[in-house]
Amino acid sequence: MQIPHEAVLLRIFIGESDRWEHKPLYEAIVLKAREMHLAGATVLRGPMGFGKSSHLHTAKILRLSMDLPLVIELVDSEEKIQSFLPVLDPMMGGGLLTLEKVEVIEYRADPAPEAPED
Repeated sequence: MQIPHEAVLLRIFIGESDRWEHKPLYEAIVLKAREMHLAGATVLRGPMGFGKSSHLHTAKILRLSMDLPLVIELVDSEEKIQSFLPVLDPMMGGGLLTLEKVEVIEYRADPAPEAPED
């Protein structure tokens, strides 16, 4: 899969406890992105954060540690990211989405390991 050098980064900020159709929202988003053949997705878990409500989510306070902040990053061409947004919209109850133009330096998979000779 090739990504143009000029690409778009979509960042999705949600909470760990957010759900979609009885599964974690982050999982549903990544699986949908894969189904739509986006170039890649990464889920990052934050040890601390807050959003619009200013409610602090932190791993330090045991009772709040079940809803830590998550960031999902998706990178692909602008066209593919724009086509993903309408699919994402009904999944999002709350959260924050950001888009930024990025320059892709290199995108390649690790080569398959060679089979050992007998």
